[in-house]
Amino acid sequence: MKIRRKSRVAAEVSTSSLNDIMFFLMLFFLIVSTVVNPSVIKVMLPKSSASQSLSKKTISLTVTADKKYFLNNTETSSASLESDLIKAIANIPDPTIVLRADNTLTIQDLVDIMQLGVKLKVRMVLSTNSSGK
Repeated sequence: MKIRRKSRVAAEVSTSSLNDIMFFLMLFFLIVSTVVNPSVIKVMLPKSSASQSLSKKTISLTVTADKKYFLNNTETSSASLESDLIKAIANIPDPTIVLRADNTLTIQDLVDIMQLGVKLKVRMVLSTNSSGK
């Protein structure tokens, strides 16, 4: 007496939810990639072969090609730059300002900004791109 089933059980992998999972992963990575660095200011830095890193807290001063000033990613005018720098360095002992200036600016523009640092007795460091040697 043979007892057999009339229908065979077939192993099946359901992929209907895979589309939803892939959509949510793609959406997650798109959102995260925009949140990671939301206020990036595009500046073409000058090139340098030597580099130095700073370990203490610094203040970032960015100057774009059209002479817009950004102090810690907040736009400021050239007229109020000195007072904004004074406010930014008020609570920091031995402050250091990292100057990120576009490579198309003139030397006089850089000297004017560096004179502010001398006047405020603040250490200023010029940020550059490494030449990739």
